[in-house]
Amino acid sequence: MGFGVFIHRSDSIYDDSPAEQYQFPSQYLRRVEACVGDWIIYYEPSKVKDTRGYFAMAKVQQVIPDPVKPAMYLALIEAGSYLDFANPVPFNGAGGVVERGVLNDEGQNSGRAQSAVRPISPSDFNRIVDLGLDISEPLLPRVDEIGASSGFQDEQAPFQFEQNRNRMSYIGSRIVRDRIFRRVVLRAYDERCAITGLKLINGGGRAEVSAAHIRPVEANGPDIINNGISLSGTAHWMFDRGLISLSDDLEILISRQVNDLGSVKAFINRTRRALPPRRQLERPHPHFLRWHREHCFKQ
Repeated sequence: MGFGVFIHRSDSIYDDSPAEQYQFPSQYLRRVEACVGDWIIYYEPSKVKDTRGYFAMAKVQQVIPDPVKPAMYLALIEAGSYLDFANPVPFNGAGGVVERGVLNDEGQNSGRAQSAVRPISPSDFNRIVDLGLDISEPLLPRVDEIGASSGFQDEQAPFQFEQNRNRMSYIGSRIVRDRIFRRVVLRAYDERCAITGLKLINGGGRAEVSAAHIRPVEANGPDIINNGISLSGTAHWMFDRGLISLSDDLEILISRQVNDLGSVKAFINRTRRALPPRRQLERPHPHFLRWHREHCFKQ
């Protein structure tokens, strides 16, 4: 097992669904297999417009041959492990290149930086995760700040193991994941309810909207921006109970079981469509919207 970096573009030609699967050619099979049972970080190349850099993490459950395309494989993502970063991490940060394993002996970018699948050291993995999840206090000292010849490497190993375990517990916490998911979704929608169009800020400066999962966590809904939507309290209640839903093009659907149709129509915004995020790649995915219509919406 080992950490890895998987390159994924929002305009990818591959059959990728980051929270569920990653498609790749046979040349990367050994590298991907080395990540089975461990965590990977998704990276979007700098040449992509509005690149997200290192933007999410997930755990690889298994690798299988692609049943549709010969010579292609699928890395299946462990359900519930995917997590968007609260802060996408640029390739070049304030302290230079954050993934230092791609540098050569002269400190320049090497060919490794172009590899679609590559291993990543624990120190680089921890650095990127800490930045991406906005962990204010690092859970462990930077491995590369401890000199290789200091003589303390063996003594530090148990401590590093314990701190890594604490980090994984942090990532797996439902409270932490909900907090990060809320931050990502509300930022995408400018803290505005997608159904009413209202942006209400309370006296404490907090937005009066919540980040709703389209496919709930209890139904294996992932913590990915495309499975989220920003909703005010009443809209969230109606959405969860199937009184409203959305078509693939974000038309607001109203259930026949609504007992005050006029008030609901007055409640939703005048366009009769959910307000979309600014970025196309952050829009609700039809896959999750379809699930909500089929399993929650009261036709």
